[in-house]
Amino acid sequence: MKIGKYKVVPIESGRISLDGGAMFGIIPKPLWQKTNPSDELNRILLSTRCLLLKSENKNVLIDTGIGKGWDEKFEKIYGVDHSEFTLMNSLKEAGVESANITDVIITHLHFDHTGGSVEFIDGKIVPAFPNAVYHVQKSHFEWACNPSTKDKASFIENRFIPLAKEGILNLLDNQTEFDDEINFIILNGHSYSQQLVKVSDSSTTLLYCADLMPTSSHIPIPYVMGYDLQPVKTIEEKLKLLPQAVDEEWILFFEHDPYMTAGRVGISEKGFYLKERIDTF
Repeated sequence: MKIGKYKVVPIESGRISLDGGAMFGIIPKPLWQKTNPSDELNRILLSTRCLLLKSENKNVLIDTGIGKGWDEKFEKIYGVDHSEFTLMNSLKEAGVESANITDVIITHLHFDHTGGSVEFIDGKIVPAFPNAVYHVQKSHFEWACNPSTKDKASFIENRFIPLAKEGILNLLDNQTEFDDEINFIILNGHSYSQQLVKVSDSSTTLLYCADLMPTSSHIPIPYVMGYDLQPVKTIEEKLKLLPQAVDEEWILFFEHDPYMTAGRVGISEKGFYLKERIDTF
């Protein structure tokens, strides 16, 4: 798939498992387990799917997945699984080496979105993409450095503070335009100043949904995560974006859906629903 000057390439970076109840908030288990079966610990399988945008002059990576270098306890709790996919292997399969990434857009600094931003080499923490500029919203970075008790565990400082110390973390002051094809939609429901990435040209629009709608099962309006700081705000954001996605036939790209890469939405008397599955890029 090509949008404007960019070739669009899904990048599988590994799998994790998170509590199904936390992932679906107030939705009862008999409903969410129809599409997302849980394991014996009530965890559901999730992808950490990144997106690569390749042009003649740029290789832009959106999010970096869970990454490596976690201790055994952490990996056991979150079911970190790189047996099939790793970020670097998937990039190589797409014909891109880590040194060739020019930009890394981080939607937000939760560990499952920016864990792969750094590597641990000879006891040192170094940027995983040494020639890239990393982009995140300034207000979100400030929140990540001083989070609330509710979301403190989601921010692991050694996965993003080293980027700031290296001088390669570009803090965006409510900036919503990256270039002619890439724009940001800044949202505050899941976390303050999470930036969704919209890639569009005159005929096609793709929205990297990050944690507004982490899976296709989160398309219905009430399906909101318990992790969200402001769930009512998340509902408002979905009600604003989904009608436009229907009218303009946007492709929604699902970062955490282990069974589906992307799709288009429709609306019926029962609400918003997945109208078309898209797995070929």
